[in-house]
Amino acid sequence: MNHLSTLFVFLTALIAVGQEDLLEGLEPEIDQEVVATWKSLKVVNFETTKLVAPKEFQLIISHRFGSVENGIDDLFGMDNAVTRFQFAYGLTEWMHVEASRTGFNKTYQLATKFKLKKQIEEGFPFSIALFTAMDANTELDKSIFPKLEFIDRLGYTAQFIVARKISKRLSAQLSPTLFHQNFVTFDPQDNTQYAMGLGARYKLTNRWSLNADYGYHLNRADGSPFVNPLSIGVDLETGGHVFQMHFTNAQPMLTNGFLSQATGDWTKGRFYFGFNLVRVF
Repeated sequence: MNHLSTLFVFLTALIAVGQEDLLEGLEPEIDQEVVATWKSLKVVNFETTKLVAPKEFQLIISHRFGSVENGIDDLFGMDNAVTRFQFAYGLTEWMHVEASRTGFNKTYQLATKFKLKKQIEEGFPFSIALFTAMDANTELDKSIFPKLEFIDRLGYTAQFIVARKISKRLSAQLSPTLFHQNFVTFDPQDNTQYAMGLGARYKLTNRWSLNADYGYHLNRADGSPFVNPLSIGVDLETGGHVFQMHFTNAQPMLTNGFLSQATGDWTKGRFYFGFNLVRVF
């Protein structure tokens, strides 16, 4: 009888353990999102897949000095600086809105960014976002262009951003971009233009990273004085804000500006120093 009791207890315990294992096997796996692909809304010039968190407000102050080529004559470009003030607010986990003003062409911009897909560990391999914007160039002078109408001041941008955090230190992205300018600076240029952006981030330490991006214009008009933008810089994360410092051959800071009107030349020392200061509220 004692043997039967012992056997019964043993079998009961074995069944209980088996049921626990079975229940564990039936529990749904929770998708683990890959985080910290980017620390800021921009690589350098190009947008990233990062969005402002819901109910979070960000103030971004961007400063782009003039070309350093003249040296001390204009204090390495400080006499010809361009500033952009940008305000961004997170409406939901998948959408934020922006409003900004830049001194380059005295341009105002309204923009949105949408999170379309998350990169999942052992799952979907990319994060995907969509950036859209409308710009208004208020510097165009009607005394110079008598037939100018308000719609001529407007420009539009649509950009898909496909990013991947490749390792703990390395992230990269592609940014196919369509933008339209109702007024183009170079007459032979098509109003509707296309570009492909490339961006990367390499984490150096917990607070520092090295960033770079490049834009390849796909239908630039022959004889255009403008060039493809190439930028490199560093990010410094300090508590509630990110400080970005960089060099670039494009002084404009809005997407359809740096893609269509970059004029610098790295080989001739015609490039610009700039910074983005991000404050989170």
